[in-house]
Amino acid sequence: MPLKIGVIGTGHLGRLHARMLSKIDSADLVGVFDVNMKKSEQVAEEFGVKQFSSLDRILAAVDAVTIATDTKAHYAVAEKALAEGKHLFIEKPITSTVEDADRLARSAREKNLVVQVGHIERFNPAILALDRYRVQPMFIESHRLAQFNPRGTDVAVVLDLMIHDIDIILSFVDSPVERIEANGVAVVSDSVDIANARIQFENGCVANVTGSRISQRRMRKMRLFQPNEYISLDFSEGTVEVFRLVDADDPHGVGTMMLGELESGAVRRKIIYEQPEVKEVNALEYELKLFVEAITSGARPIIGADEGKRALEVAQTIMEKIHQQRLPGT
Repeated sequence: MPLKIGVIGTGHLGRLHARMLSKIDSADLVGVFDVNMKKSEQVAEEFGVKQFSSLDRILAAVDAVTIATDTKAHYAVAEKALAEGKHLFIEKPITSTVEDADRLARSAREKNLVVQVGHIERFNPAILALDRYRVQPMFIESHRLAQFNPRGTDVAVVLDLMIHDIDIILSFVDSPVERIEANGVAVVSDSVDIANARIQFENGCVANVTGSRISQRRMRKMRLFQPNEYISLDFSEGTVEVFRLVDADDPHGVGTMMLGELESGAVRRKIIYEQPEVKEVNALEYELKLFVEAITSGARPIIGADEGKRALEVAQTIMEKIHQQRLPGT
């Protein structure tokens, strides 16, 4: 029997949630709710589902909900849903504060409920194409730049855009964060619009991360450097390129193209280039499908509340460092 699910928050993202859920056979989109009744009415009519008049009523009718409200409302809605025994999919960032994220994570564990956080870039075709590679970066550089859009300015660019890359970096680097340095500035809104952070991990890895929503052109790229390997990811195009240095006589060292050879004494090595095949995947539909599967199978979600909390912790530390830089006399 399909899982009964509802969508809370019917703005841009909530409408996309409703569209994707309506395509998933294992999900039964029961209805939608938004405090803005006009918005929820439009989405309900578009997908032929019920428009609920209150949070209590939609929670009473479903087994799970997706939360796509403004970030500041995430905790209150999620807390209520967990209290009613409902599984949750929460758009990133998980909550406004680390303390609230911790409370949600604890509550979900106590009630044995699934909480999945919508860090959608983990399901980007470029990331999925790296499955067969051993990714252990020691230096990372990422740029996530966007043209200005008033939607999303209720939070700083660190929580709106940069947190995508923070989450990906934390998934790649198996080491605690040791130190963070950051700078940023508000340009066209009341919150930080462009920011740069240097994240240093205990194992020596360093990540240089830039996020901006005042760029002339869109860019969503990440470069990973590790011994004998360089990986370039383009999230906008959903593509990945890999450059590897292998022994010249290594039978497994075969790539799409050989770029040259290096000699060091008696050792000959070759540089090979690979462009892994990527699959056509709708990242939002895929992550929602995995959410439903986690509930029905009892599996642990790929990005649970703890992962959402960890990304938020790093993002909040970056915001604190930026605030310290902006304070006179500090």
